[in-house]
Amino acid sequence: MKTKASLLCGLALCALVLSYAPAQQPSPTTNYQDLAVMPEGAQGARIRSVLEVINSGDQDRIRRFLDQECSNDFRGAMPVEDHISTLLGFLRDTGGVEFTAIRSFTPERPGLTVVIIKDRNMGSFWGLVLRFADTTEFLVSGLGISSVRGPAGPAEAALTEKEAVDEIRALTSGLIAKGWFSGTLLVAKGPLVLLTMAGGEASKSFHAGNNLDTKFNLGSMNKMFTAIAVARLIELGKLSFDDPIGKWVDETWLPRDVTGVITVRHLMTHTSGLGSYFNETFNLSSRALYRKLDDYKPLLRNEKPAFAPGERFQYSNTGMLLLGVIIEKVTGEDYFDHVRKTISTPLGMMNTDCYEMDYPVENLAVGYSPDWKSPYRWQSNLYKHVIKGGPAGGGFSTVKDLHKFAQALLLGKLVSKPMLETLWTDFKGGSYGYGFTVVQGPGGKVVGHSGGFPGLNSELDIYVDSGYIVAVLSNYDNGASPLAARIGRTLARIK
Repeated sequence: MKTKASLLCGLALCALVLSYAPAQQPSPTTNYQDLAVMPEGAQGARIRSVLEVINSGDQDRIRRFLDQECSNDFRGAMPVEDHISTLLGFLRDTGGVEFTAIRSFTPERPGLTVVIIKDRNMGSFWGLVLRFADTTEFLVSGLGISSVRGPAGPAEAALTEKEAVDEIRALTSGLIAKGWFSGTLLVAKGPLVLLTMAGGEASKSFHAGNNLDTKFNLGSMNKMFTAIAVARLIELGKLSFDDPIGKWVDETWLPRDVTGVITVRHLMTHTSGLGSYFNETFNLSSRALYRKLDDYKPLLRNEKPAFAPGERFQYSNTGMLLLGVIIEKVTGEDYFDHVRKTISTPLGMMNTDCYEMDYPVENLAVGYSPDWKSPYRWQSNLYKHVIKGGPAGGGFSTVKDLHKFAQALLLGKLVSKPMLETLWTDFKGGSYGYGFTVVQGPGGKVVGHSGGFPGLNSELDIYVDSGYIVAVLSNYDNGASPLAARIGRTLARIK
């Protein structure tokens, strides 16, 4: 699952969706000004009230806000309990927010008020977008949020490497103490490990703590392993980026008119037009049905490309699954055996694999999502996710194993440097290359992958220019990517 920044101005709090992509840059044709003063009168009072509600964590206060300060359409767009859960979740994810400025745009955006807020967990800036029903009472009729560039100010002080590591350690310790972070992290420069940390519980039922050898669900991070396996076959001359997938994928998967126009390159770059097999059929099925790649055939049977292959980027779990099918056809080996033989075993990644969840795998973290309606306050993801991961995601690993994988990539041990250059080039403007995300950030070029699903979040960031490696794994929703992004901003200050 790939995270994207978004600006949602719907009629309900269900539009309040957190995303942890890099802050969005203003369009070259858009100018804005930040005013660090709250509006006067009823509008300013309403904005203060919205921020107070967000920071309250009080269900009764949220109910009063919905009853007294929101329009009927806004309040009725979804059940009150869902409104409450959304706001409580936002508080948990941010640790609370502080007013920073009102952002005005040229040309103007009629009907919208954009409030720049700073969160207390990461010090990140967000644009709180408010729509008001009128200009007298200023009842809230729409609310959304997006990551944004912060107000202009003095540059943050440069750091030595030791100072940066100390800052990251202090930040993470605070997040563990708050109960926000449950997982593990590793910061390295090449082979030199600078920092490792672990916190939270792998199992809330047994209060078993996480440690550096705890295996966490990777979500979509497995796509990197699939991409490397394909790239290795291409370098061996057994496969080509421009092969039509119909050469390897038969009609028990998809019709010939589909597979004949999609290439391996399209699958690798998420430009095939195919979507995701996490569809209604999957949701209504027993998870126990899906263990081998062939088990997924019923989920793909009616899938058609949403656009002409190569036309644009669209993230596709189906595409990555089919790459696994191609690996099996080309090699004559089981996909899982092939990845173990060519990647994890040679690199000593002994805690990395796609485990079957109905077997007692040692030191495996259970995923958890906040559940404000439950007396336990948490819900496990055991009955939501796949029973066994695969080419598109769902396997497990540790931060130490991911460090080994990142080093092997940088040293050209898995594929050649020219092949890495191909894999690590943004292909279609989606900040994505061939099985890897590709982003230009404050610390230079960053490649890797994230993963997300209820109860899990993973992030591997490889800083190509500086050699830093950041791996963060969490068994909470949104528990890794925001922390990894904050670590990246700190590393960028090293001089």
